[in-house]
Amino acid sequence: MAKRVRTGLMRSDILDRYIQRFNRQLVKFQPFLSRKKNSLSLEDFDAEAEDLIGQVFGAASDEAEAYFYAKTGESASLPEEAQENGTHDVERESLQERRQVMESCLADLELRRRLQATRQRKRDGKAGLRGKVEDFMSHDVRSIDRAASIKDAGRLLQKYKVGSLIVDNGSSYIGIVTDSDLSRKAVARGLDPNTTTVAACMSKSLVTIEEDEPLAAAMALMKKQGIRHLPVTADGTIIGVLSVSDVLRAFTEQGAS
Repeated sequence: MAKRVRTGLMRSDILDRYIQRFNRQLVKFQPFLSRKKNSLSLEDFDAEAEDLIGQVFGAASDEAEAYFYAKTGESASLPEEAQENGTHDVERESLQERRQVMESCLADLELRRRLQATRQRKRDGKAGLRGKVEDFMSHDVRSIDRAASIKDAGRLLQKYKVGSLIVDNGSSYIGIVTDSDLSRKAVARGLDPNTTTVAACMSKSLVTIEEDEPLAAAMALMKKQGIRHLPVTADGTIIGVLSVSDVLRAFTEQGAS
């Protein structure tokens, strides 16, 4: 894949404008989910959404690729029983995946905007992001065996409404698999969700942080590693996960906007 290019994600006024555009795009998308009459065709909406994602994140970005595969309806996470019974609404699933990609893009932009605000507050001599990782992390550790299929992984992600699963080998944690891994590494390569194992798509480098570390340190680590899900440890043992959504919640609660 070509190197991803982000365009203009530095100035706060540009970020604000991008955030507004994604919010408007999500409003436009709501009639498709509710099956209400819409003057805009789905094809025209897709063209607008892909153009927006390309402008903001780059035409060769992970976000653009994720939207393409959501649009084509090639999901690696269709529940097996639904496929067998023929009751799964593929079109509906594709619409939901479009929405998830756009919401993920919006969350990314909002986090960047809040980071800018925090840096500005520091320059102005005000306090930055406060608290420790343990104050905002999720204490639920959802895991999956390395030999499980990626279809099983998709089912668990939907069941628990989480964006990542810690991967184990029966005795220890050895990696992490995210919803992005399923779309980028599995669907993009046309892998069979029934036979492809989690081990083939997981991130083997398990980046972690201790629970008593400052939240700002976790945020810096996530940015440096380019990850959105950070396993949290206590004396080396994983006890939770910190996500981008958790960091955004910290910003909101502390009024760092």
